[in-house]
Amino acid sequence: RDSEEYTDVEFGQEDPQSGPANIVTSIVADFRSFDTLGEITVLFVSSLGVALLLGSKSQKRMDLNFHPNFMLRIGSRALFGIILMTGVFIIVHGHLTPGGGFPGGTMIASSILLLYLADDQFRAKISGFKVLESIAGSLYIVIGLVGLFAFDYFLVNFLDNGVLGELISAGIVPLIYVLIGLKVGSEISGIIDHFLTEEGA
Repeated sequence: RDSEEYTDVEFGQEDPQSGPANIVTSIVADFRSFDTLGEITVLFVSSLGVALLLGSKSQKRMDLNFHPNFMLRIGSRALFGIILMTGVFIIVHGHLTPGGGFPGGTMIASSILLLYLADDQFRAKISGFKVLESIAGSLYIVIGLVGLFAFDYFLVNFLDNGVLGELISAGIVPLIYVLIGLKVGSEISGIIDHFLTEEGA
């Protein structure tokens, strides 16, 4: 047949089974999204265990054997922005290219680790990380419940897939990846803080 006779469905652009351009994302955040929720739960339990074992009401930065100089502190803050924005890019484009919420979230956490190692006085606002982690996790569940009650399946991709390969496409998958990235990044950042702080006097 002539090319004009092919429809968008035949090219997979409107096919609800096509979803993301990245096939790994299609499996992890669409067909196996419930399993991904379980993986995030495992990370949450690990973070909770570290908080219960190492956390306390009065904590201070752990005394390190070195004191970073001025250039290291300034350079690390410049590199922090680069790593952070790269992590955000990987999260946002996870449905188009290799990457997604988990690697992007760990990159965000690594930027926080860099500040901890390059500045012996740095302390992250852990309360903010806890709030962010709770909101991201709750929204993930809410999206899943919307699919369950409105479309009969938990975490079903109920939004329009759009045009394959565009940034705004793949239905709920980009939203899921953003929530995963925020949750993973905040939880690992919290773990880093607990390991690099100690109980105050």
